[in-house]
Amino acid sequence: METPSLPNRPPLLRDPSYSGAMPKTHHYSTHLTWTGNLGAGTADYAAYSRDHEVSAPGKLAPIPGSSDPKFRGDPTRYNPEELLVASLSQCHMLWYLHLCAANEVVVEAYEDNPSGTMLEESDGSGVFTEVTLRPTVTVSATSDSRRAAELHNIAARSCFMAKSVRFPVRHEPRVEQSTRLA
Repeated sequence: METPSLPNRPPLLRDPSYSGAMPKTHHYSTHLTWTGNLGAGTADYAAYSRDHEVSAPGKLAPIPGSSDPKFRGDPTRYNPEELLVASLSQCHMLWYLHLCAANEVVVEAYEDNPSGTMLEESDGSGVFTEVTLRPTVTVSATSDSRRAAELHNIAARSCFMAKSVRFPVRHEPRVEQSTRLA
């Protein structure tokens, strides 16, 4: 599969300090700890909290997790569904920033307000039907805003996370040109 790129531009920007070949397989590890035993364990559906913590080696702090409040979760904690939507947004942003750097587009600000839709089945299980990313990007006054918009399409095709899910990840990007001169 050919790496997507724009004409006359490098598709990737490697770290100049990197000298070896990129490994073909990457492994990721996390740790999950259920913190919701209220004394009786899971003796009853209502007897336990859905609270948990997600951590990973070398990370500064765990992510406080729970289930969606509709499933007896703590609304102040992140639920898996929110983290899936956030993961897709993060992956797109990181690819986009990379592609902008490789294609001489200077990004000054980036925000996204993604949302996802999950369909709950009659048996209580669920399936995501779509996620929509809505990034708003501000590029420098000297950057090509058309190219900046095109790079969202390449980022969308390149994102590891989006390529790994079985539902559509839609994109509604907005590119704004900065009025600030360098």
